[in-house]
Amino acid sequence: MCGIVAILDIAGDAAKLRTEVLAMARRLRHRGPDWSGIAVYDNAVIGHERLAIVGVDSGAQPLYSNNRQVALGVNGEIYNHSNLRQNLASNYSFQTHSDCEVILALYEQQGADNAQVWLNELNGMFAFVLYDDEQKRYLIARDPIGIIPLYYGRDDQGRLYVASEMKSLVDHCQTVSSFPPGHYLDSTNGEIKAYYQPQWREVEQSQQAYDPKALREGLESAVKRQMMGDVPYGVLLSGGLDSSLVAAIAQRYAERRVDTDDQEAAWWPRLHSFAIGLKGSPDLAASRVAADRLGTAHHEFEFTLDEGLDALSDVIYHIETYDVTTIRASTPMFLLARRIRAMGIKMVLSGEGSDELFGGYLYFHKAPNAQAFHEETVRKVGKLHLFDCLRANKSMAAWGVEVRVPFLDLPFVDMAMQMNAEHKMTGPERMEKHVLRQAFDGYLPDSILWRQKEQFSDGVGYGWIDALKDHAEANVSDRQLADAAQRFPVNPPQSKEAYWYRTIFEQHFPSAAAAATVPGGPSVACSTPAALEWDRAFAEMADPSGRAVRDVHSQSL
Repeated sequence: MCGIVAILDIAGDAAKLRTEVLAMARRLRHRGPDWSGIAVYDNAVIGHERLAIVGVDSGAQPLYSNNRQVALGVNGEIYNHSNLRQNLASNYSFQTHSDCEVILALYEQQGADNAQVWLNELNGMFAFVLYDDEQKRYLIARDPIGIIPLYYGRDDQGRLYVASEMKSLVDHCQTVSSFPPGHYLDSTNGEIKAYYQPQWREVEQSQQAYDPKALREGLESAVKRQMMGDVPYGVLLSGGLDSSLVAAIAQRYAERRVDTDDQEAAWWPRLHSFAIGLKGSPDLAASRVAADRLGTAHHEFEFTLDEGLDALSDVIYHIETYDVTTIRASTPMFLLARRIRAMGIKMVLSGEGSDELFGGYLYFHKAPNAQAFHEETVRKVGKLHLFDCLRANKSMAAWGVEVRVPFLDLPFVDMAMQMNAEHKMTGPERMEKHVLRQAFDGYLPDSILWRQKEQFSDGVGYGWIDALKDHAEANVSDRQLADAAQRFPVNPPQSKEAYWYRTIFEQHFPSAAAAATVPGGPSVACSTPAALEWDRAFAEMADPSGRAVRDVHSQSL
């Protein structure tokens, strides 16, 4: 994980903005503590804070073309870079071992005018700024799902600012926005355009039949691709289905990755797994069962309610949101990331994205038909960059740890979203994500393979959410909540817990522009607002916890 910052459309002496970019980059150094770099041209300044994962010996950024007329600042990983390198090497002289240098090669060979085409050749998570000094032209792009964060805004002189996190922009820009996933900006026209336009977004219902073997092989390939790296890595293992499947697959490949003739092989064959929770939490117990079966080097960490509450201000500063469910889940993840980095691990694999692809949240039990089910998964995948991807990326990056999400590997996303939702539908005899569970029969103990969905903020211990609500009740008055819309006209909080988080967010980011970057709207068990229509009772229990689905969750609220 890295951090990028840039100032573009500069009129005047760009060198005078060097100090400003360095200060902006310093706010992102937690994302990339290994090295800093900066490129200064007449019309652009690009800064970079590096977390070295691939090509640690030669991948310092910004990266440059051979004539140094083109500079590239990237945050991310390109998982198919080896194949792209082989295809591009005949016409491009690679200077580093960085996976991200293939972006420069694609640009050099195909040009900015064809960006809409060659961006789709990249399989990875990324956000980048590319500046061509010869053409006085720049490109900005973000990966199709939005796994990597990216923000942009303009100052009162019309200069364009870009950064991995909002905190680097708010003191300089009049407006700040999240750069949309799957889009790019070419300075020649100044328009943000989509390059990623999968068919499954447009159809009312996908028609692909369920093929358990293809599904299994697809996820195995995704995990294997994302294990690339030159540093120690691990897996997050909550004991839920998704993280356990990723861990099971990673363990199988970790045992084979000891052949020194294999360029993608790691030189530390033992896979480490990590879990966190309150004492006696469901996740800690389940993760222990999974780890014992898989044979990982497992590490459990307990946190106390006071430790979680004490961390909240730092959590909100780093994740840059006041969304209730995101903060609930981000706090234990933030605490876990610190322990992981202290053990020398710089990259972890995680299970984010599965629930969006397969309708794994418990409210999907209420979907009235396959079309509604599919449309909700499309909405959920489209909002991942505002919720789960944001949480996972920023919680881990706060301590210089990169998180990778194999379920969101593009070929697997397409496979999952093209599956007829009739196969994904739940019912009395069909548990949520049953297609995944059936496809991986034998990979995990049955108690894990068929464990009911627990949202991370629930699984770390039900007392965590209860403590947050109790603290908010004790510290936010009825009058304050009643007047919330006057104090917070942008997305006014609807509960005392939400009000409390909003006040902390305002302390760090007081501008209306910052507040507008956070999504709003009612939710039950992480649903989109549209899904509230599925059950009348949802209006009475609108809480993002999975326990809000009272007749589905075994420990409902």
